[in-house]
Amino acid sequence: MSGEADGPEDRVRRFATIWSRAIFPVTATSLTRAEFELQLVPLARRLRDALLERVFDSGEGQAVGAALIGTHCTDPEALSRTLDCVDAYLVLYCGEEGRQEDLRARSARLQHAVAAGFAAALRERTLSEQEAISRAALNARSVVAEALHASEARFRAVFHGAAIGIGIADLSGTVLEVNDALIRMFGGLENQLRGRNVAEWTHPDDSPHVWKLYDELVRGEREHYRVEKAFYRPDGTVLWTNLTVSLLRDADGVPQYQLALMEDTTERRLLNLRLRYEATHDALTGLPNRTLFFERLEKALAAGDGARFGLCYLDLDGFKTVNDSLGHAAGDRLLVEVADRLQSCATAPGEMVARLGGDEFVALTTGRDTEAEVDELAGRIMHALSTPIRVEGRELTVRGSIGIVEGPAGERGAAEVLRSADITMYRAKSAGGNRFELADPEADARAITRHGLTTALPAALERGEFFIEYQPLVHLGDGSVRGAEALVRWLHPQHGVIGPDRFIPLAEHTGLIVPLGRWVLEESVRQARTWEARTAEGTAAGPLRVNVNLSPMQLTHPGLVSDTVEILERAGLEPGALCLEVTESALIGADDDLLKPLRRLAEMGVDIALDDFGTGYSNLANLRRLPVSILKLDRSFTQGMQHFPADPVDLKIVEGIVSLAHSLDLAVTVEGVETGAQADQLRELGCDTAQGWYYARPGPPDRLHELALADATS
Repeated sequence: MSGEADGPEDRVRRFATIWSRAIFPVTATSLTRAEFELQLVPLARRLRDALLERVFDSGEGQAVGAALIGTHCTDPEALSRTLDCVDAYLVLYCGEEGRQEDLRARSARLQHAVAAGFAAALRERTLSEQEAISRAALNARSVVAEALHASEARFRAVFHGAAIGIGIADLSGTVLEVNDALIRMFGGLENQLRGRNVAEWTHPDDSPHVWKLYDELVRGEREHYRVEKAFYRPDGTVLWTNLTVSLLRDADGVPQYQLALMEDTTERRLLNLRLRYEATHDALTGLPNRTLFFERLEKALAAGDGARFGLCYLDLDGFKTVNDSLGHAAGDRLLVEVADRLQSCATAPGEMVARLGGDEFVALTTGRDTEAEVDELAGRIMHALSTPIRVEGRELTVRGSIGIVEGPAGERGAAEVLRSADITMYRAKSAGGNRFELADPEADARAITRHGLTTALPAALERGEFFIEYQPLVHLGDGSVRGAEALVRWLHPQHGVIGPDRFIPLAEHTGLIVPLGRWVLEESVRQARTWEARTAEGTAAGPLRVNVNLSPMQLTHPGLVSDTVEILERAGLEPGALCLEVTESALIGADDDLLKPLRRLAEMGVDIALDDFGTGYSNLANLRRLPVSILKLDRSFTQGMQHFPADPVDLKIVEGIVSLAHSLDLAVTVEGVETGAQADQLRELGCDTAQGWYYARPGPPDRLHELALADATS
């Protein structure tokens, strides 16, 4: 646009120039066009200010329309051309970037106001001319008659030629005049409009303030008002309008008529409704989407005393398999069929079904007896899904897991309710699926805590919130401390010290176990090197080995061997001072690829211990192919030895395992030793080392030195 580099005043003058060129030919004035343009500049400035004002004031537009009459622009064509100029150029020259849609709507409202001001001023001018003619009637009857006729003709031309609907009624509400545009808006039948009373045009969607404003206007308490209002056409269809009603007064200021200006907004409203529907409904299934569901749920939760709600959160079991095997098109057809079945399950008042996304659906029921209704609703859903669905010539069995939340309104927010239903749904899925579960606040709390720990794990490692405790490994023959098992702990800012049984599964699930395991290995090797240095200085009793646990995920990590070598070399620790513990279950059915890293580490001199031995149901013959040098017996085998006499069956089992291990040149370590009777019995059975609370609980590394020194001096 050529005017973009000009200032605001320059753009106003450009608009005034275009305006003057448009209406000057139909203006009865003795001014030149340049002089006439100067008269339009302040009017253009007022239109610009009204367009950009924060709060719209239709009075400015009416004043401009009235001012046109004052500049002798009384020809109806002048109004028509003025409205065309405002529509085409006002926003273009006087608008602001980023507000185009809003400003075009304002421009339309300004046009209505200009037309209303023009019509009112023209009528007032006509009345004034009539009064002047009456005073001069005795001397110039012919001149008066001609002037009166001309004024009325001009008013009629504006009235009937306007593009917007115009109607005039008396103060009692009886319609006196309607223009052609208004007749077309109401179906083309003038007799359906003229003579009717305004009060008959009520509509169920009328806002309460519509008729309040109308009463104030006819009483003379306000000059005009503007509202959005619906009308019934004679054929029963609905006409939506932007309605502006103004009060017309006589020369003495006494209210005489009502002037109504109507803009047909039906198509615009239908478009908005369509856009609203598309924004609140799922495109694939036609069900309400997450947005509309949350609106309904929030409304249900905000209901009064005694109101309750029930929510079913459904997730299809194994839906990903359908997409992967048959394709997404088949998956979409399956979802459409599921949506139809769910819709048929929720037809009672207060019930609705929505699709949240993917294969997740929700069903909501409201009322005062939802405790029973929501169970029935879940049962209907499960029954509806039990019949196979035919897709692409195949019958697919559909299974679903449902989480149910039910309770009184007003106690929880929508997000909290949906989260509880989601957690409960996953609990049903974990229990095997194809079932529904009721929400349990305690289970929710555990799941929320577990989720919080999962999300906090990465930052915890970066912030150094983990630390290691060491539990001594004691030689059963002489009672000396031979080393320690490194046990990682999490010092959580809110929950305090958290044991590995709570966060290690989460770390494995998220993949953080690899960096966390590397950190534990680094810290443990560094500590073993510190113990070794103290031995050389004579402040410790002998070399202490450190045992570090490896998770199954670490076993498959390609950098296991290289990382271990690098850590040992950087710390200056011999491989023989390190023992890596691997659970028996992780090695069940292990192939050569999985065992290869362990074999390489064993060849370097690193000890490999088979942890929790006896719990994995492995074939004992497989011990020959595993690169292990130590068996760690699970504590379940030795619990029966805590008291005297020991369980003879346990004794036979442990004796057999120890004999087998020694025949394969494997050392045997026992976990969970808690009594002296256990220790004595295990020593007699030939076990090599042990650990447990009988000797010491896990603690800081310095305590291990103290125990080792105490053993050396005793």
